[in-house]
Amino acid sequence: MAKSFQFYKTSIRVRYAETDQMGFVYYGKYAEYCEVGRVEWLRNFGISYREMEEKGVMLPVRSLSINFKKPARYDDLILIKTRLEKTPVFTIEFYYEICNQEGEILTTANTSLVFVDMKKNRPTKCPDYILEKLGV
Repeated sequence: MAKSFQFYKTSIRVRYAETDQMGFVYYGKYAEYCEVGRVEWLRNFGISYREMEEKGVMLPVRSLSINFKKPARYDDLILIKTRLEKTPVFTIEFYYEICNQEGEILTTANTSLVFVDMKKNRPTKCPDYILEKLGV
C-alpha cells in the first residue's frame, strides 16, 4: 500500500470553546477537525495550501459527510486519522476517523475537494508536483 493511502495521525485537545451547553463538542467543529487532519496530512507530504495557492491552485471543499457515533468532550485528547481515498485527478478525497484517548471511534467523515485554477476559476487536474510528492 502506498504511503499516501495509509492513515496520518494528528492529535489535538478539545478546548472549552468548542463545546456546547451539554459539554459535548459542537457538531460543526468536526468539519474543522477534518480540516486540521487534511492540512497536516498534506504537510506530511511536503504540500501546503499556501504553496498551492502561490502556484495558482485552490482546493475548495465540494462535499462533506460526517457520521457521529459518540461525542467528544471538553479536554479530551482526540486523534484525527486521515487517509487519501484514491489517486487524485480533478478531485482529492479523504476519509477520517476521529477517536478519543481510549481509541474509540467517535466520528467518521469523508471530504471531496476539487482542484481549481485560480486564474480561470475552473476545475483543473491535480498538479503533477503533488502527484510526485504523493508517490502515486
